[in-house]
Amino acid sequence: MTILLLGSGGREHALAWKMLQSPLCDKLFVAPGNAGTAGIAHNVNISPTDFDAIKQHVLANGVKMVVVGPEDPLVKGVYDFFKNDPELKDIPVIGPSQHGAQLEGSKEFAKKFLIKNNIPTAAYDSFTKETVEEGCKFLETLKAPYVLKADGLAAGKGVLILNSLQEAQDELRNMLVDEKFGAASAKVVIEEFLDGIELSCFVLTDGKSYKILPTAKDYKRIGNGDAGLNTGGMGAVSPVPFADAEFMQKIETRVVKPTIQGLKNDNIEYKGFVFIGLIKVGNDPFVIEYNVRMGDPETEVVIPRLESDLVELFIAVGNEKLDEAELVIDSRSAATVMIVSGGYPEDYEKGKVITGLDKVEGSIAFHAGTTLKDGQAVTAGGRVIAVTSYGDDFKEAINKSYQNIDKLNFDKMYFRTDIGFDL
Repeated sequence: MTILLLGSGGREHALAWKMLQSPLCDKLFVAPGNAGTAGIAHNVNISPTDFDAIKQHVLANGVKMVVVGPEDPLVKGVYDFFKNDPELKDIPVIGPSQHGAQLEGSKEFAKKFLIKNNIPTAAYDSFTKETVEEGCKFLETLKAPYVLKADGLAAGKGVLILNSLQEAQDELRNMLVDEKFGAASAKVVIEEFLDGIELSCFVLTDGKSYKILPTAKDYKRIGNGDAGLNTGGMGAVSPVPFADAEFMQKIETRVVKPTIQGLKNDNIEYKGFVFIGLIKVGNDPFVIEYNVRMGDPETEVVIPRLESDLVELFIAVGNEKLDEAELVIDSRSAATVMIVSGGYPEDYEKGKVITGLDKVEGSIAFHAGTTLKDGQAVTAGGRVIAVTSYGDDFKEAINKSYQNIDKLNFDKMYFRTDIGFDL
């Protein structure tokens, strides 16, 4: 079958790499893709949110399935666009409906869903420009540190964790009154801070049944020791060593089952990935957030650990027969280290030629922010390449990735040297 994958990051390169291993995938288009997907699939210069152009491409090229990588097209309703179009309605879209995508598109929607379904999460309240001073008073009832979350999508940068009450109150005004994150912070959720260690749980669901994919832990801060500014993610490991069988049982019973049941109870159409951001407090899991797609760079360690045919799983999702499919996981660990442009997550330059990709051995270089120029891979984003490796444990996997990173080079290249340091 011919498949269209929407997106252009490391997540999409990893999904493309895995789908192309399936005998069921004859041709794969990636819109818009990157230099990595250009080497294995057919890139098409279409924005993932240009639904009319996507429709034209799908009909002109006999596309039989659409897999959605990023959150933006899901929040904007690509699933519903296909479902409500007579020419497209029989083509499965792997991703939730616009209603389901509110789990990521609105922090307040997600918190209400969690509380309604008795899923463990931090206490919270939400505020707007009109109630900003009430929000400042609410902050006084909490203990430091203070967690402020822009309600809408802010490209992974809309969460602030602040230690001083005054600073938290100033930032709340900054977000609501001065529109620090634009429309995304027209409403702000203030949350109780939970102290523990974070991990991500990934679930594939057809809306009725589900499969729990491997766990992962990513590293968001730009600097070693989790210092500095938040980024889209500087590396990840899978599985998470501290998520033992007993803890995973708690996650399934207290979080995964009530999440899927809650979607069913509310008649929310959901055929795709649920990313559950968790924190382990003591020995109990609490939900920090939902995402409605795979994480990045977690995809680059979770997807390589799937031994099952990913396209087969997606077909089962589309047919609501996921309970009949088998999920087989590679017992090895996987780790990825993200190489980024100097200056990221603030200002950085693009167009730097990347060398050494042909010398990578025993690891997979998943392209993120790259493009082709005069036949060469050049940088085109803040996060440039994720180098993923397998190992008997995460330490061995990380060491292999670092050995291969030594072979890569571009001007002002940067990466963290301590991924997995806290495990």
